[in-house]
Amino acid sequence: MELTQIDVDEVLRKRIPHRYRYIPRFLISWLARAIHQDELNAILRHMAAQPGGIEAADVAMSDLQVTATLVGIDNVPAGGRYIFASNHPLGGLDGLSLISALGHKYDGKIRFLVNDLLMAVQPLQPVFLPVNKYGRQSRGNAAEIERQYRSDNQMVTFPAGLCSRMDAHGVVRDLPWHKMVVTHAVSSRRDVVPVYFEGENSRHFYRMARLRKRLGIKFNYEMVYLPGEMFKCRGANFKVHVGKPVPWQSLDAAHPAQEALRLQQLAYSLNPAGKTMQSN
Repeated sequence: MELTQIDVDEVLRKRIPHRYRYIPRFLISWLARAIHQDELNAILRHMAAQPGGIEAADVAMSDLQVTATLVGIDNVPAGGRYIFASNHPLGGLDGLSLISALGHKYDGKIRFLVNDLLMAVQPLQPVFLPVNKYGRQSRGNAAEIERQYRSDNQMVTFPAGLCSRMDAHGVVRDLPWHKMVVTHAVSSRRDVVPVYFEGENSRHFYRMARLRKRLGIKFNYEMVYLPGEMFKCRGANFKVHVGKPVPWQSLDAAHPAQEALRLQQLAYSLNPAGKTMQSN
């Protein structure tokens, strides 16, 4: 497996070659520190030595001394084909935790729908299924997604796309879940297993996100801080609450957006703190 290493300077040089020379060196150095480049590369080296995506996720969690406990494990089906739909509170460790926990449960037969930019994390490519969230889906990606939904692999997804944000009332919750989780469930005849992942990022992360939105900036610059949020969780044990499968036949294909909201509410109803998901 080819070794993946992050080099902020090289990424900027290749992505914006005409503007690169105008970027101050101190800004590049700050960005490398902000994303914890050296620490991430050390973990990536350990991950790259593993034979597959599940083992790579295990190593990353071990390096960070992070564990995840499935709550309601009896609701995790032993057989069949399912879509596991989860809230997305953290933006990194929640994905690694689900890959590890569900990957071992299903002997590695899972596929995780992710932003296609994450395909650069090569040790996790065996379980990643790329989705273009900022443009048109390529024909090849679309065909592979359909093929995987027809396969025997379990599908895992964060239907909100982006990680959770804090609303004006101080409640941390997902953006509205995308209707495609319903469309895919019906077309592939897969029941949907709602999942609630306990966890939050720091208040600083959410304040930065709210400031960006208030200023009308579309670029999600707070994402730069996600690696730092991950390292702040070192030593944590996350609880992952699994609900009862929702039969695909019960989903109204004519109103997928409404049904996606219902699935989102079902996931949040698993929250042991009892906080209900407020509407936008």
